[in-house]
Amino acid sequence: MCGIVGAISDRNVLPMLLAGLARLEYRGYDSSGVALGGAGGDFRRIRVAGRVAELTERADGASGTRGIAHTRWATHGVPSEANAHPHLGGDSVMVVHNGIIENHQPLRESLIARGYTFTSETDTEVIAHLVHAELQKTGDLLAAVRATLPQLHGAYAIGVIGRDDPNRLICARLGSPLVLGLGFGEQYFASDIAALLPLTQRVIYLEEGELADVRRDSVQVFSADGTKVERTARTIDVQPDAAELGQYRHYMQKEIFEQPTALTNTLQRALELNCAPEVFGPTAGAVFQSTPAIRIIACGSSYHAGLTARYWIEEWTGVPVSVEIASEYRYRQNIEADGTLVIAISQSGETADLLAAVRSARERGAIKVLALCNVPHSTLTRESDLVFLTQAGIEIGVASTKAFITQLAALYVFGVSLARARVSLPDEKLEELIGWLPKLPLLAQEALALEPELEAWAHELSHDHNALFLGRHTLFPIALEGALKLKEIAYIHAEGYAGGELKHGPLALVDEEMPVIVCAGKEAVPDKLASNLREVQARGGRVYLIAEPGCEALADGVHRVLTLPQSSGPLAALTLTLPLQLLAYHTACRKGTDVDKPRNLAKSVTVE
Repeated sequence: MCGIVGAISDRNVLPMLLAGLARLEYRGYDSSGVALGGAGGDFRRIRVAGRVAELTERADGASGTRGIAHTRWATHGVPSEANAHPHLGGDSVMVVHNGIIENHQPLRESLIARGYTFTSETDTEVIAHLVHAELQKTGDLLAAVRATLPQLHGAYAIGVIGRDDPNRLICARLGSPLVLGLGFGEQYFASDIAALLPLTQRVIYLEEGELADVRRDSVQVFSADGTKVERTARTIDVQPDAAELGQYRHYMQKEIFEQPTALTNTLQRALELNCAPEVFGPTAGAVFQSTPAIRIIACGSSYHAGLTARYWIEEWTGVPVSVEIASEYRYRQNIEADGTLVIAISQSGETADLLAAVRSARERGAIKVLALCNVPHSTLTRESDLVFLTQAGIEIGVASTKAFITQLAALYVFGVSLARARVSLPDEKLEELIGWLPKLPLLAQEALALEPELEAWAHELSHDHNALFLGRHTLFPIALEGALKLKEIAYIHAEGYAGGELKHGPLALVDEEMPVIVCAGKEAVPDKLASNLREVQARGGRVYLIAEPGCEALADGVHRVLTLPQSSGPLAALTLTLPLQLLAYHTACRKGTDVDKPRNLAKSVTVE
């Protein structure tokens, strides 16, 4: 969601701060700002209720050798310049903050009683005033921040700059990610490594409750009680140009067409090990053999990936699988069966609800957690027992595409690996399932080649206000995902349903104004789906059918038909996802929406 960048150097840090914010725009935001300090005690703040480009224009000519910058996604208070970060504490402290301070109201009241004046509606401003108040007592910025943190209830990643302390920046985190970047004669911090890629690839991830003293020639990490923490820097193997748009119109389009490569990279090690359990970690075999039940926890598109995987896992292994929305799981009273394996799925590894749900699952009896994640060294991967890193690369577009498809691939590999460990399938069946995986990148390329037909469909859909998506078996969750994509970026109300549920309510909506997008695969009970299509046609609904070869019987009398070049067997959920992504993308383009940064949404949801 919100983005943070900080830097200290002997040179002007404004260009690097603004460039860092630009690289964090994909996270979603409504305002932006920067605070700069110079060696002579200069202190300046520039804020706008708008995009980074507007901030860049307003900040033209400004300079400073240390600074903090922020993109805000409104939680407390409307998007406005007054509510934009950084926030000023007293007359000598500025703060940027990601997260939510749950006890901000009593803190605000206490500070007002002590003579502090508030100029914003935000929870963040209380942090700035608290740090200022503690600074009056201690005379030291690090000590003031350390004394402030125990007073805050909730989640935070903060960056602090002091007018009278020209040689340092202070940052801290709890429940929201923050990473330190190590340079030569200058140091940085950010909420996302993407902001630092042009500057450095040597990083230190702050752990929960830690804070850091950031100076030009060093960084020092401390635990919450003030103990120094020795930490070895990691080198991140991500190229700076990985986040560049290149020849494409939007990042989403670029990422849709990167999916064959992302699948190749994700599956490489699994295929080298023939989907042995060790793909997930050296102890995975023993864990898989003794697992009595599986709980998949996820949010958004990752939740749809989990719903799809349930069909594979239960069919191939006989192990019962439940799939939970993270934000519901953590507030529902339940007990995990002894030895339950929790699979946590996340693109970023920093989703607040998911992390809280995983910690709750451990308290309820889950003894092992398997993370499926796209970001190495994220909080989720560091807190999990087993890890599978999807190799989607940086995903900028808010609507998940290559992250989702690689999660599906990883879950397919998991199902096969679990079956191998439990000897629940004959060898020839295992080899058949594994044999589909090397074909997947080519199958994906063939599906993407259907873009021109989908662009023509999009021209029609762009005039609609509602849509239904239908699928059965593994294609039911893909119908949910297709509807989500259309909602996210084209702002068309869309719902996904299992085909058999049509008669239980949604059929009442079907008339000549209702487009119905249907996903059909040879292994997804097409004969049952056929009757659902006839029900739609009988009521005048326009059917758009996306199908595998072998489903020709479904095409009779439908409005539009798109057939994939070849069957993808048990992987139909992956290949049929791609046309739905292209359909949503081109519909959004037709409507002129902000495809990469849809309104009200953020890429990484790091607050509740």
